[in-house]
Amino acid sequence: MSNVSATTSESSRYHENTFRETYELEKNLIVDKDNDAICDGFKETLTVSVRSLIRELERNKNYFENSTDFSIYTGTTGIANLYYHYGTNYKDQSYIDRAAEMIEKSLSSLKTSKRVITFLCGSAGPLALGAVINHLHFSKDKSRSMISDLAGLSKHVIGKNSDCPDELLYGRAGYLYSLLFVNNRITPPPFETSLIKQVIGCILNSGQVTAKAVRCKSPLHYSWHDKLYLGGAHGLAGILFLLLQAVPYLTEYQLKEQIEPAICYLIKMRFASGNFPSSVGNQSDKLVHWCHGAPSMTMLFCQAYQVFANPEYLRVALECGDVVWSRGLLKKGYGICHGVAGNAYTFLYLYQTTKEIRHLYRACKFAEWCMDYGKHQNRTPDRPFSLFEGLAGTIYFLIDVQKPLLAKFPAYAI
Repeated sequence: MSNVSATTSESSRYHENTFRETYELEKNLIVDKDNDAICDGFKETLTVSVRSLIRELERNKNYFENSTDFSIYTGTTGIANLYYHYGTNYKDQSYIDRAAEMIEKSLSSLKTSKRVITFLCGSAGPLALGAVINHLHFSKDKSRSMISDLAGLSKHVIGKNSDCPDELLYGRAGYLYSLLFVNNRITPPPFETSLIKQVIGCILNSGQVTAKAVRCKSPLHYSWHDKLYLGGAHGLAGILFLLLQAVPYLTEYQLKEQIEPAICYLIKMRFASGNFPSSVGNQSDKLVHWCHGAPSMTMLFCQAYQVFANPEYLRVALECGDVVWSRGLLKKGYGICHGVAGNAYTFLYLYQTTKEIRHLYRACKFAEWCMDYGKHQNRTPDRPFSLFEGLAGTIYFLIDVQKPLLAKFPAYAI
């Protein structure tokens, strides 16, 4: 389907991007500049592909329906998240019903501990997603019960003896996402401002302690497994991106004296290529994934530009976009975390920020690549049908690209 050759670059990590640079030279129209949108024909192609890939997922349901992994990241609740996304976008109640059933099963099997307080990898994800689905479609009583349980996890996050990390996958930022996710989708917002401010305060205090301990020039830094990670999944960028989505809960001091200087610090960490290292001191310029590298940085700097209106942040975001365009067709696969679909969200965020059609065109070309599912990867993911590593995440992106101004990177953007 795509017109990219399988010719590889010198890198062993990505295919050379041989897509045309400008949409005007395309033989088959993809984007409509006059209407600032995807052409109807290409949108129909995307829909056909989504439905074909959903059928492929269904044919392999035995691989995930009996799984003991109930997380959104690689487990059954991630599949439920896709089903809900598909059902709401295509107005198919059967998929919404299935999503609710899968979440119910997840919650009956999950055990609460201090390690499972995040949206992506813990019980907070099924609770938050279940609360929203039940509130909007099924039982408000069930929703309220899930909200109460989600609030109860806060003792592991803000308690005096909490040793909770701060990053997105396993830490406080992942719990903060759960609270914001629910408050953004249920009216009136069920979680009190005071709770969200407490979580934010813990994240900021922890970042200050770590920054001082490692004598960092940034007022905030965070450690995960003894490394100062910088990317979206485990690092500073992911935490800052979550904080910038919580601006109504932040003070002016927190924004200007803690968060913005940390953003400026990140800019100084860039490689000459425009990409970012995975962690402080790592000189290997090879990872261009959402979890490590330019893609999540694009999202952070787009968000920073919207909050602070500093054109420097937009410039950095655009340069990150060029890195992803050049090096983002990964051989590793098509997933959200470290694959082509996750990288493609780079262009959707740039399009949302700038409204420039070239970014939408780039997103569509990466979508073309994803529609050729399985043809360009050199390995099978460990969880090949999951939301963040496999097929479910690719389908999620192909749905999102059809409504580019409403697209949100799952479990990351509010």
